[in-house]
Amino acid sequence: MKIGIIGCGNMCECILAGLVSSKEYSPDSIYVFNRTAATVKRLCQQYGVQPGKDALDVAKKSDIIMLGVKPYAVCSVVEMIRDAVTEDKIVLSIAAAITIALIEKALVHRRKVVRVMPNVPVRVGAGATSVTPNTLMTPEDTELILKMFRTVGTAVQVEESHIHAVVAVAGSAPAYVFMFMEAMGDAAVHEGLSRDKAYAFAAQTVMGAAKMLQEGGGVSPAQLKDMVCSPGGTTIEAVRALEKGGMRSAVIEAMIACADRSKELEAKLN
Repeated sequence: MKIGIIGCGNMCECILAGLVSSKEYSPDSIYVFNRTAATVKRLCQQYGVQPGKDALDVAKKSDIIMLGVKPYAVCSVVEMIRDAVTEDKIVLSIAAAITIALIEKALVHRRKVVRVMPNVPVRVGAGATSVTPNTLMTPEDTELILKMFRTVGTAVQVEESHIHAVVAVAGSAPAYVFMFMEAMGDAAVHEGLSRDKAYAFAAQTVMGAAKMLQEGGGVSPAQLKDMVCSPGGTTIEAVRALEKGGMRSAVIEAMIACADRSKELEAKLN
């Protein structure tokens, strides 16, 4: 199977790095094209992937054509490559706010399209990705894409109407977690710990807590939180301060704002 990547921004490079690191996909079977030649050269040198002459060349050579260009450029790129998109190929879009219907319209001919929403931890094999196929994608096609993104983390099939929620809880969410860890680090530094040790403790704690939730057999975050809070102890005092500061409300409002912005962009671009 050959994978083509058109538009090699930060997210696509994260995906590329994850796929190559997984050893499941040979760099020889991955083609890349970016409008900046220097970027293509660097990616080929760094990851051992193959350069495409242009977007059409990549589309012709690939079984899965990944669109990594900015949302406003998706339709123009699709129109550019559509003659190379045969019935057996899959057009995979990671563009935020661009619907399957818009891509189908730009393709003109009925073709397989899948909308994917990854997040940046795919770079280290720990991403969370949603996969939304169109009606021409067979179950086998969808499983192929799910398998592809499971090599770089977790992947779940979702309905297109739920993508805005996915953007909030996964796509944009690493930024919230980084902010939380930064604040944890600042507090630890205030209490005398060195910055590097503070971040090391914060990162491991977040990773460990996430693993407990993943492997807890259905135990909720609330139950796990209660396990840490001893009566009259230090943790419940910290929880009290977080509640007083409105942590829950701040997170909820931030994610709703994120989802609302995703909806606004979709309405504007489609």
